[in-house]
Amino acid sequence: MKSLKLLFTIIITGVLLSACTTEDDFRDDRFFLEDVVSGYDLWYVDYHRTIGNGEVPYVSKAFTLSFLNGTLYANNNITDIGVTGNGLGIDVGTYDTFNGLLETNHDLDGRNDFEVTVISANEIRLYNYRQDVTYFLIGYQTNTFDYDKVFYENIEYFLQEYEAWEKVATNGGVPNAFDDENFLQFTPKNNTTFYSSQDNFGTQIANINWSYVGAYEVFDVTGYEDLKILTLNYDGGDTEEFELSVINDGKIRLYNVDSKTTYDFEGRGFVQYLKSTNATKKTKSFVRNSNRKRTKIERKTKIKKN
Repeated sequence: MKSLKLLFTIIITGVLLSACTTEDDFRDDRFFLEDVVSGYDLWYVDYHRTIGNGEVPYVSKAFTLSFLNGTLYANNNITDIGVTGNGLGIDVGTYDTFNGLLETNHDLDGRNDFEVTVISANEIRLYNYRQDVTYFLIGYQTNTFDYDKVFYENIEYFLQEYEAWEKVATNGGVPNAFDDENFLQFTPKNNTTFYSSQDNFGTQIANINWSYVGAYEVFDVTGYEDLKILTLNYDGGDTEEFELSVINDGKIRLYNVDSKTTYDFEGRGFVQYLKSTNATKKTKSFVRNSNRKRTKIERKTKIKKN
């Protein structure tokens, strides 16, 4: 009888241990939890999978989080991602793994604790019980992180990271009304509001007369990961549609399929969210809308025109 009980104990223990290989929550293992959160250079916040109506503000602003030797880092801007902080972003606070919890102390938002669950080899789930919100993070090393994917998955936020986009080149096509638009601005207002101006090239940002306003929308393109469709719906009734591509972290290209015209725009007035004391390669010195946060964006899809 004793041997049978021992056998059943071994079997049950084996089942429990095997069940924990898929999802672990580290309630009693501080050191293993530290190994997990520091095991990847970057944790991409897959915000579109977030569960719950609450929020932890600093997580809602971040594109990536990093946990290294007790320091909490975040990339709150897409511009300069991969450059700022050697790819980790800026120092935004501290963290500890204590009593099976990931305890974070953010410079602005204060303390927030998370229960951590491992979902797969490079994926974890963070649950904050006070806000009843769950975030999903995907782990990467800096040398394998797909920075281009971040730009295109979060293109609306990239467009907002400059106070203005100035037209720097016009190529090909037939003359059309948009040829006169020299500046564009995309605001965080519901990720839908844009302004445009026909002011002369080189006009200081503070002096730009934003004469036109409307709503913009970004569409995914069937079969393309590195291309979007941008529509500008002016309040006056006009609509302009472009193929949108990212040239680099300071330049975008708009191709008007109807007129066959290509426009290049460069960002002016970089907006850094949650500014650190470290300088970046951009020169703007203030923070616009520091309360900007990511929301779940559900894009429609269009087919690329010939």
